Amino acid sequence: MRYLVIIEKSETGFGAYSPDLEGCVATGTTIDDAEATMRGAIEFHIETLKADGLDVPQPNAYVTYIEVAA
Repeated sequence: MRYLVIIEKSETGFGAYSPDLEGCVATGTTIDDAEATMRGAIEFHIETLKADGLDVPQPNAYVTYIEVAA
């Protein structure tokens, strides 16, 4: 599956989350680190859902950019 992941700068590095996977978050000191950590978090999140007999959410988040004069 392919999930949208948002990575945002923080005061201490970077935070990541997926709108499709409630409560699944990760952090890292760099963007690459946050992305790698989030990959592991998603895999663990899905494994836990399956182990608990819960449905794995289908990816359905969408991303686009809107350009405006600033």
